[in-house]
Amino acid sequence: MTERERYVRCLLFEEVDKVPFQPGGPRESTLKRWHKEGLPENTNWFDYVCEKIGVKIERPQKEKVNLSYSFFLTPPFEEKIIEKKDDHLIVQTEKGEIVEIEEKYDFTYLRSAKDFVTRKWHKFPVENLSDWEDMKRRYNPETPERIDPEIDRKSEILKERDWVLGIYFNGPFWQLRDWCGFENLCIFMVEKEDFVLEMTSFWKEFVSKILKKLVSKVQFDYAIISEDMAYKEKSMISSYMIRKYLMPCWIEWTKLLKESGCKIVMIDSDGYIGEIIPIWIESGINCTIPVEIAAGNDLIEFRKKFGKNMAYIGGIDKRKIAKGIDTLKKEMDKIIPFLFKDGGYIPSCDHGVPPDISLENFIEYCKYLAKYTGWL
Repeated sequence: MTERERYVRCLLFEEVDKVPFQPGGPRESTLKRWHKEGLPENTNWFDYVCEKIGVKIERPQKEKVNLSYSFFLTPPFEEKIIEKKDDHLIVQTEKGEIVEIEEKYDFTYLRSAKDFVTRKWHKFPVENLSDWEDMKRRYNPETPERIDPEIDRKSEILKERDWVLGIYFNGPFWQLRDWCGFENLCIFMVEKEDFVLEMTSFWKEFVSKILKKLVSKVQFDYAIISEDMAYKEKSMISSYMIRKYLMPCWIEWTKLLKESGCKIVMIDSDGYIGEIIPIWIESGINCTIPVEIAAGNDLIEFRKKFGKNMAYIGGIDKRKIAKGIDTLKKEMDKIIPFLFKDGGYIPSCDHGVPPDISLENFIEYCKYLAKYTGWL
């Protein structure tokens, strides 16, 4: 069974020879610790762990190509330092936010989540209709660089692939929060409903236009909608607001993707998702990641309640990994066998692997996980 077949079949609750081995990846600060604990510099951590535990990963045999596409604002804002305060910097990001960070971090930490970085937001780029008009011009779906110029050539190679190909883009809540800020957005949802509806409708159409161009050439195996929208134990907004502002986007995108042959559409959201899952299912979403246990998520309860309507990636408590294999085994022995009865589950760390997890504990966790998933 190829990597591609195994991944898709697993998340569609179909029989597989082995469950994909995806323990979860470390952030930069975690790797710094691991290098001190024996991980050689300039060594791929995944290859190192697999060699340590005796797992032989079956590498894809077909040619790999990188398909480029962009849902990002174009042109971006100028990245610049506005002010230095003691050991902190106030900067403008490429997304137009005014953010305060520690001086030891540079702009690369704001462009991607390569580490756990605390920041304080001072201002957001969309605070009124004038700001919105300026922002809209940065999201022209016809901008040439949005679609890989070699998509026709690459699409022929991709038809024969034996590896997994996914597409990633922001959901409406995530995107509007980037534009307006979390608190402002929540206020707008109550006091400026038409404004929020205009922004979500714009984002829905923008994403749809790019998706249509891509899926007319390429069949993706999965799509991930970034949509962090939950705290510990509760959603960030009400079910009414979710249905009004977000659900129309999800419905249109999932329909478009599934009609193109992309059978797995998942949402990436931290926090407690139990009250949101029914709306996701109704919207055509059939998988979610990372299922944070510390937020109150219970995979066994979810499987009993939602059955095969929702698949999961994640759900292995990072706090238990940090405590060591004896503590972790109890957690894994409870969750994994129950979900494996039906399938639709790829066990993994329930977020980025934090630096309180030692290399030794991570290796022991990976070894136990490899046994469960059929790699040892």
